[in-house]
Amino acid sequence: MVEWKNSDYKLYDDPLKFYYKMLKDIGLAKKCIFLETYRFNNDSIGLRFKNALLEKAKQGVEIKILVDSWGTGSMVGFFKELVNNGVEVREYKKIKLFIDFFTKNHRRNHRKLLLIDHELSYIGSANITEYSLNWRESVLRIKGRLTRELEKVFFRDFENFQKYTLVRETNLKVFSDGGFYIYRDFPSIRQQNVMNKYLELIKAAKREIIIETPYFLPGFQLRRAMMQAASDGKRVLVLLPKHSDVRMIDILRSKYLGPMCKSGVKFMYYTGVNLHAKAILIDQLVFSIGSANFDYRSFRYQHEVILVGKKDVIAEQLYKHMQKTLEQCVEFNYNDWVHRPSIQKIFEWILLPLRHLL
Repeated sequence: MVEWKNSDYKLYDDPLKFYYKMLKDIGLAKKCIFLETYRFNNDSIGLRFKNALLEKAKQGVEIKILVDSWGTGSMVGFFKELVNNGVEVREYKKIKLFIDFFTKNHRRNHRKLLLIDHELSYIGSANITEYSLNWRESVLRIKGRLTRELEKVFFRDFENFQKYTLVRETNLKVFSDGGFYIYRDFPSIRQQNVMNKYLELIKAAKREIIIETPYFLPGFQLRRAMMQAASDGKRVLVLLPKHSDVRMIDILRSKYLGPMCKSGVKFMYYTGVNLHAKAILIDQLVFSIGSANFDYRSFRYQHEVILVGKKDVIAEQLYKHMQKTLEQCVEFNYNDWVHRPSIQKIFEWILLPLRHLL
């Protein structure tokens, strides 16, 4: 029986706070640092992390970094000093210009992990970049043996960083440790681990479902499950940014919000700079937190990772986080949706065929 202490888990939503904590933990590292992220930008935040990692590399700490070549871009010059000091840096799937451009290049590594000394883990929604400093995020810091399990995810990605082929089903194992479950997604239309887990969580809810996501483009099965839960008298609440950083998704999602709202699903628009948190809370007991958005693209085409569990200390923090998000929200207005401009309806239909790629 594992004894888990409250201090072993801390949920962060303010980038300034968790970047500071991450940098502090990096500075205390003695053995190893493994970083996997979609974006690692050449800006004030990226430079702070780069310099902190460089200092540890010079001290002999083992460091491995995996970035997505689409999200981060060509960073050969930016990472050169790290590489020269023994850091292994790999770019996940470099862009192929002439071979299957749209389908192959669309399969991106969207996972976000920071693992330190086989003991500390960070998992959640945030990239390493200053442009999201004013965003509302969800990042969970964990102290304990779960880090060893997350390292298995990292090393599998680190070893397969240039492979475009689908990973065999036998490699889609769900790792379990002390009541936590790690679900991973690989590009696949047929097998979607994260989407299926979300579906299972929604159907198992007894009283309440709260979903927090920056992009809301769920497929038919998820929409039907959410509407069924609402019609059964369960509280189904979705927290979305009023204006995300991807305008086309904001336009297209509107097509789904009206019918779902009419069935009883409640939508709340976050009015701050941007809501980028990615989390689900069921009955204030079962949580999911990680890199996956609630949309077609995450479920079908991206490499994602989520942590699911039933830990009171995490569920309580997540519930408080969501209640604080609600303080800056306004409710979706169904009447306004019915009378939205015709030009918006036209754009919704135009964008509909692209829903899997946005």
